[in-house]
Amino acid sequence: MTQNWNGPLEKIDDYRFCIPKRYKSGMRVDGVIYADARLMENIRHDKAAEQVANVATLPGIVKYSLAMPDIHWGYGFPIGGVAATDIEAGGVISPGGVGFDINCGVRLMKTNLTEKDVRPWVAELASALHNTIPAGVGSEGKIRVNETEEKKIFTTGAAWAVKNGYGTKEDLEHTEEHGAMKGADPSKVSERAYQRGKRQSGTLGSGNHFVEVEIVDEIYDEDKAHVFGIEKGQITVMLHSGSRGFGYQICDDYAKGMGSALTKYSISVPDRQLACAPLKSPEGEAYFGAMKCAANYAWNNRQCLMHLVREVFEKFFRMGPRDLGMNLIYDVAHNIAKIEKYNIDGKEKLLCVHRKGATRAFGPGNPELPEEYKTVGQPVIIPGDMGRASFLLAGTAKAEETFFSTCHGAGRLLSRTAAISACRGRSISGELAKKGIAVMATSRNTLAEEAPDAYKNVNEVVHVVHEAGISRRVARMRPLAVIKG
Repeated sequence: MTQNWNGPLEKIDDYRFCIPKRYKSGMRVDGVIYADARLMENIRHDKAAEQVANVATLPGIVKYSLAMPDIHWGYGFPIGGVAATDIEAGGVISPGGVGFDINCGVRLMKTNLTEKDVRPWVAELASALHNTIPAGVGSEGKIRVNETEEKKIFTTGAAWAVKNGYGTKEDLEHTEEHGAMKGADPSKVSERAYQRGKRQSGTLGSGNHFVEVEIVDEIYDEDKAHVFGIEKGQITVMLHSGSRGFGYQICDDYAKGMGSALTKYSISVPDRQLACAPLKSPEGEAYFGAMKCAANYAWNNRQCLMHLVREVFEKFFRMGPRDLGMNLIYDVAHNIAKIEKYNIDGKEKLLCVHRKGATRAFGPGNPELPEEYKTVGQPVIIPGDMGRASFLLAGTAKAEETFFSTCHGAGRLLSRTAAISACRGRSISGELAKKGIAVMATSRNTLAEEAPDAYKNVNEVVHVVHEAGISRRVARMRPLAVIKG
């Protein structure tokens, strides 16, 4: 059983706590955790805060090692961890700072439907989605490609799906990085990863991945909601998936193989799971090139999944695309490393920003944003759990203090094993049905692992990032139907 963490925490303000760099030998910067006093009690229940301190030892790290309020124990980095390293100063890249499900992310679609259009048929709609979308461990999709086409997916991402009829160019405009990072290098991908990725395009996967039909039940900022095309009573669809076994294998390959780089570059870290290499090194560049392949694979995957969801809605409601109005609001990555420019001590620097279980949150005016969003900031999509709400927020200028990062979800309270044990003898689907939520899953264990009480309260997590000013609430959505792997 994981022990509580009893290290030093200094309160900065109501929503930030500092782990001073004097806490641990080798810390180059302080650790900063975004949380309130209530959430800090939960955060102390595992060693995620120790991981925040460990990350602070990475070569080239600037300003501080960060954690969002949904922080919990992860591989190397905590989930909810953010760190930026100065590339020109030997800054490193670490597979543990991205995670195994590279570009696990979420996209939000709006529709022209309202609750009265969906509520009477919600169980049937859930069944139709579940029967159409391949989900679960090892699930395989209908999209089969040869090696040449597979490499195109690795380099062009969601654009491959659009070119092959699985979406529109407007979808790409509303996807982070337009659905593909430049510089992906298929030659740095192992044969094992190739094999694992071959049949998983357009599949949901398992665990916390889902398709969720929701209703907008609260608007916090009318002006921003109008820009995003959201209004109270509207039906939305949220989709959460990643790079499947392909991304997992890439992380596994490089997390193991990069251990030798620690010796080669005389890097000392307190945890071997933080194996890393300077980004400007053969090892660092190889991982980054392979990671981009997985990121692009994930964007293509979510694009294909969205196409399947649209097809289900069109057939189920006997409506065409124009009448359904099923347009993409935005797609954001949760597990990724990016090269971004920041002003550090008065100098513009290129940084490698690791976001692991964290969402990019660019503020208004950022050139990366779609033109129509530049006045309000980037849409930030925060899923909750099966029984609580999800949120749409907007990035802020103040988020520069977190390298334009915010939380990515509720954050686990219980491990999957503990959640299954706690739910023994319960019918999670029955409990949710009483709340008016239809749930379809390939496994009873999945429902137990993902039970609402296995997670922190997403309302509390979002409250912290809103009050801290690193992203602002725009709308809240509650689930009507959930499809799990």
